[in-house]
Formats: sequence, C-alpha cells, structure tokens
Amino acid sequence: MSALPAVFLPYQQALMSSATEHAVTVVEKSRRTGYSWAAAAIAALKASAAKAAGGSPVFYMGYNLDMAREFIDYVANWAKSIEPAAAQVQEYLFSDPEHPERDVKAFRVSFASGFEVVALPSVPRALRGKQGMVIIDEAAFHDALDEVLKAAFALLIWGGQVLIVSTHNGDTHPFNILVQDIRAGRRPYHLLRCTFDDALADGLYKRICLTSGKAWSPAAEAVWREEIIAFYGQAADEELFAIPSQGTGSAIPGPLIEKCMVPAPVVRWAQTAGFTLWAEHLREAECRDFCERELAPLLATLDRDTPHVFGEDFARSGDLTAIVPMAIGRDLVRRVPFLVELRNVPFEQQRQILFYIVDRLPRMRAGKLDATGNGQFLAEVALQRYGELRIEAVRFSEIWYRENMPQYKAAFEDGMIELPRDRDILDDHRQLSYVRGIIRVPERTLGLTDNKQRHGDTAIAGALAYAASRAEPEEYAYEPAAARPRGIDARNSAAVWNNAELLAEEEDRGSDLRSGVLPALRVR
Repeated sequence: MSALPAVFLPYQQALMSSATEHAVTVVEKSRRTGYSWAAAAIAALKASAAKAAGGSPVFYMGYNLDMAREFIDYVANWAKSIEPAAAQVQEYLFSDPEHPERDVKAFRVSFASGFEVVALPSVPRALRGKQGMVIIDEAAFHDALDEVLKAAFALLIWGGQVLIVSTHNGDTHPFNILVQDIRAGRRPYHLLRCTFDDALADGLYKRICLTSGKAWSPAAEAVWREEIIAFYGQAADEELFAIPSQGTGSAIPGPLIEKCMVPAPVVRWAQTAGFTLWAEHLREAECRDFCERELAPLLATLDRDTPHVFGEDFARSGDLTAIVPMAIGRDLVRRVPFLVELRNVPFEQQRQILFYIVDRLPRMRAGKLDATGNGQFLAEVALQRYGELRIEAVRFSEIWYRENMPQYKAAFEDGMIELPRDRDILDDHRQLSYVRGIIRVPERTLGLTDNKQRHGDTAIAGALAYAASRAEPEEYAYEPAAARPRGIDARNSAAVWNNAELLAEEEDRGSDLRSGVLPALRVR
C-alpha cells in the first residue's frame, strides 16, 4: 500500500510559507487550483492560535456572497481538525454605518482562542477599525479594489497581514498593476505565480484522481488538460495561464517616454551590401575612421568618476544593431549620453565598434548583450574579452521579459532614466506592448524611417542596459605593481605614475613608446 501524499500540494505549501514569512503576499493564479482551500487552512490556523503564538482575527473578502459562504465552510472543516470545540458557522448581518438600510449577510467561525474568521462584504468600510489578517480572494473581480487595498494595507501598521489571491481580469486592472509594481520593485511584497501547467506539474490532477477514485495516468492527464483548455477557449490564457488579456496602446505611453528624453547624440552608421566584400584591412580602416571621427569625441566627454554599463541588441541585416551606453548618476538616474545604431554592418566591424566603445567606458561595470540567433557571436566575443562576471549573454524568453521589463517601465514612470530626444527612439519604445501579458516588442517589423525597417531595437537595447545597471557584478583579479623604471628618481616618479593612464591610452592608439622609458601600463 502506497503512502498517502502530503495534505497540501507544493504550490499550496509555498502559499502557507509565504503567509508565515511576509506581511503581504500576492498570488496570480489559474482557476480552480485550490488556493481558497489552502487560504482557509491558513485562516483557521491563524485564528485558532493564542495571541502569544501569533494568533489574530482573520477577515476574508470575496466578491460575492457565495464565495464568502464557501470559504467559511472550508474554515469550519479545517476547524474540526484543528480544534473540535470550535463553533459552527454563524450567520449575522453586517451593518454598514454609512448605509444602515443596506445590511449585508456575513459569516464567521469562532475559536476558543477568542479570535474569529469573518467573511466580510467587499466594501472598504468593512475593514474600518479592524486589526488582524486580511484575505482578499479573486481580487481582480472586486468592484473597488484600489479602495479595498488601501483599507487592508492600513492594518499593516499594527502588525497585520494581507493575502491577495486572484486570476487576472485584464492588463489595465488594478490587480495586474499591483503585480507589475511588485515585479518592478516598487512594492515590497512577495509575489507567487501558479499557472494551470504549474499546478499540474505539482500534482493537481493526481489529487483530483485520488479524491474522486479515478486511476491516474499521464495519458489521462493530457486528455483532461486539453478538455479544460478547450472549455475556456479564447479565455484560457487569462483564466488558466495567468496572462491578463490585452488592452490597447503601447505599454509605455508616448508622453511618458518624451518626458524622459533630453538632447543627446544618436550616431548612425549604415553600409551597402558591397562593403562586406571589401578587403579586411580596408574594412577595418574604414571602421576605425568612423570610430575616431564619430565616437571618440563623445567618449571623451564621459565623466571618468561615474560608473557605466551598456546594452546591445543585435541585427545583421534588415533591423538595426543598437548599442546603448548608460551612466549611473550619483542621483541613481540612468542617463544615456549617446546611442549608436548600425545597419548592414559586417560581424567583424560590429565587434570592432563595440570593443572601441566598451574599452573606453569609464568604470565599466556590466553589460548585457542579445545572444539570440546571430547575436550569439557578438555576445560571445564580449564575454571572452570582458569576462563572465561583467557580461551576460541574454537569450530572450518570456521569463526574462517578465522579470526585467516592469523595472524598465517603472524607470520611465519614476523619471529615473534619460534617453536621447529622437523620433525613432520614441517610436521604438512605443512599440513595446503587452504580449500575452508581458511587455515586449510584438513579433512584427514596422517600416518607420526612410522606408527602412525598425523593430523596437533601441528599446530592447535600452532595457538590456537598464538591466545591466541593476546588476551587481564583482571582479576579482590580481595585477602586480610595475617596478620603478631605472633612471627615474623619487622626485619625478610621482609625475610618471600620474601620467600612467595617458601613456596607456597612447599605447592603445599605437604610439611607439620607447621600451627603456616606462613599461606598458594598463590602468582600470
């Protein structure tokens, strides 16, 4: 006889752990995964405990009466296991002090600890004067969620807790905005996510078979999964896979982008198809002339004491390669001092330009490069040159966009980023949209400028640079101090060392330093 499984599935266990460890837990979830049942167990445990053991009243809010009754029934069933002497479900009328003529039926379970689990109507006034834990179920379907949350969070002042659980109800709903704010780091709450497939992987269908007496098999689970998805139809993404339905317009409004734009150069270099067939030394010379003519003066203006990062989105033909250096100001504003766009530039010359820029970025801290498709070449050589502690080769995925794009959007909302004021850069960022609930550039290419293609290239490079600015790379290295050159006495040795960086830069440019004067120095 096989052992019985754990009472709670892993995602339910994660909910219980979070409710123990965090003041606020927010869950975006699939339908019918048993979160309300697990939340009822949390409520029963909380209300049955003595105050000294962390017990407190628990207040539940669903968006209708049937949900409230179902939840309280769950609590009563848990109470029989936890505390047999617990009272049965009690019904009473909640009196609204502002609308006494609108008494609402409410439910509660009382415990010997002196605490209760109370199911309240979904009105902010219901929490007035209360203290304890608040559970808001299917939050995205409450009529006034913003006001309910405001009232619930007030309970945190005196040590209360808030648990918010919901499927999605559109990408512009306050619940999704709350989720995005958490991902952006603007709300210090703990976020959990459980899709239908996540629940299946944790054993949801096996548990259904166990409780219903059916035999489980992988084939039966696959058939059941398809039946459920077919039942929800076009709503399956939102109802089962925690993907809020799309609204209209760009993810970052145009006026918000323009507000974060300042005068700064955008350097553009395009080549014809024939350039690829030039002799190698001619291509290198042409590219070097471009770098020294267009980029060197801009790099020379960068503050030597300010940390810098960069992001790069790659394209070989059609779309653009965009290189976005970014300075991290003392005020933590991320400023793009200039931006580089390359069109139809060979791989080797893209490497040449990237290295020219990154080699000269003051206090270069980190970089993130597009490593999808052909971009893997440039990401790989950058990784080899600057090391894995500072460089990340990014393979874009839904997880990457979900974890990084909310922070990028938040930077615009909070005025913590500055981009060059340029029409094409504005258009690139306006292409960022919610695709399956995630901010990204849709899978299409738009002709925007001079009949040439753009595909949100500078927006993606900007997001990579911003992600790099939030990284915390560390570099460990040992560089021995150079021996004092012969023939230089103590009186002028300090001057020589102060000029080390200048001499190193001259060496980079190919100056013919006399080997007997000073050994070649590399100053970071």
